[in-house]
Amino acid sequence: MSQNKTNDVETEHSSCVFCKIAAGGATASIVYESAQLLAFLDNHPLFPGHVLLCPREHCTTLLDIPKALSGPLMEATRLLAEAVESALDAEGTFIAINNRVSQTVPHLHIHIVPRRRRDGLRGFFWPRQHYKDEAAREAVRYAIERQMQKLMV
Repeated sequence: MSQNKTNDVETEHSSCVFCKIAAGGATASIVYESAQLLAFLDNHPLFPGHVLLCPREHCTTLLDIPKALSGPLMEATRLLAEAVESALDAEGTFIAINNRVSQTVPHLHIHIVPRRRRDGLRGFFWPRQHYKDEAAREAVRYAIERQMQKLMV
């Protein structure tokens, strides 16, 4: 890799908000973490309990992750979907990955969104529902984290 390419990659990673969260340089409402992965509440949730799961290592899209991370990433997605449904008494979950298009943070992340029938989520015109306050955010964060701990036993 040329020196300019290396500098471009380092600059991209140093300005990536998810890399900052993974490194502890930015705060997030973390619900799960492992050596390879990190999950936290979305700052602009579709519904309370909307979780983002991302690799700690910078990968822009799903196509960029090492193959060895595919299994752990999907297993964490499965566990988080179960935890979100259980913690929030949701009827189901919506799981999504944007690869470049509609990807507001250019770092691979999986959306795990709690769903209920007639919740207003239709097509791609999604209403955003914010947390009532920081205490409500923390209650949801804690409930999902607790469920993740139970599921990993």
